[in-house]
Amino acid sequence: MSWLAVALRRPWFKAAIAIVVIIGALAAGAFIYSSRPITVQVATIEENVSVRVFGLGTVEARVLSKIGFEVGATLTELNVDHGDRVTSGQVLARLNIGEQEAKVAKARAALTVAEANIRKGEANLEKAQAVLAQKQAANQRKQALAGRDVVTQQAAEEAVRDEAVAKADAAVAQSEVETTKAQVIDARAQVQFEETMLRHRTLVAPYDALVIERHKELGTVVKAGDPIFTLIAADSYWGLAYIDEARAGFIKEGQRVDARLRSRPQDAFTGRVARIGLESDRVSEERRVYIKGDNPPPRVYLGEQTEFWITVALLDKALLVPEAAVQGYDGLEGRVWTVESGRFQRRLVKFRHRTEDARLEIVEGLPEGARVVSHIESGLREGRSARVIEARTQ
Repeated sequence: MSWLAVALRRPWFKAAIAIVVIIGALAAGAFIYSSRPITVQVATIEENVSVRVFGLGTVEARVLSKIGFEVGATLTELNVDHGDRVTSGQVLARLNIGEQEAKVAKARAALTVAEANIRKGEANLEKAQAVLAQKQAANQRKQALAGRDVVTQQAAEEAVRDEAVAKADAAVAQSEVETTKAQVIDARAQVQFEETMLRHRTLVAPYDALVIERHKELGTVVKAGDPIFTLIAADSYWGLAYIDEARAGFIKEGQRVDARLRSRPQDAFTGRVARIGLESDRVSEERRVYIKGDNPPPRVYLGEQTEFWITVALLDKALLVPEAAVQGYDGLEGRVWTVESGRFQRRLVKFRHRTEDARLEIVEGLPEGARVVSHIESGLREGRSARVIEARTQ
């Protein structure tokens, strides 16, 4: 009897044989299960894909001014209020003008006196010039007579002296005329200054505008520079969108924008990118993008929350894969699973655009005929068999 026959008669040997058979069957089953083809969804080429970037922002005014007086006094007149539309040059408010009117009258009186002094000075100048002409003629005669010993030498010397004195008097009169002319210029400047200060007590609209807020009431003593009204220029509304820097690289002026106001979610508003801020927020890492609307509502509310979708590209054909199906994505490239000749492979590919639903456009790195897995399943490994079904178009 052989040892095998003896062993087969022992219960423990039979149990061991059964265990080995079971383990082998389980291992074979596991191998067959792990090697079975896996069915996965693969991305398909899509046409006319709009690439849009989302941004949250507010309604703002391009031209906003807080206007007030350049001088201080009591507020005596207010002609407009919150919500009123005003035109350029329209009187909005006035200050007490009594004191300033008195200063203007005083300055004008000083100007009148200065102008009278000019006339007086010019008359004195004419008189001095006439006396000078007389003294010059007398001096010439006496000098001629002194040469013929008709008059004494003393009389001739006195004639020279009288001419010199008359010439000095004429010079003094001339300087007095110049002085009074300067005084007139100063008086006119003072009148202009006081009249300007008087005009500063009247507040006018600097442009066609909408009154957003009135800050003061009648009777208030205001200081120079205190804001009386907040104005925004008519039709200068625009949207301010905050865009993540990682998404802002493809934004350009003139691109189409779709917007939705929080207070009017059923209405569709469109516009264009008007300006891109040259400085990003260092804390939130967002870029400011300003949008000019094509069809703004008849009344806007500054600061209202608004959603913006900026169309940065329109792709004729694109292969898009969900970002969740990409490993190691760094903004430029990442690894994806592909199905090539019925088996799984991993490929390093490059991306360009990212859609608002977090899909990435593959532009480089795929061999011909490769299909990109759009939904990662468990058990994927290179070389394993695959069955594909096309993902539904987004």
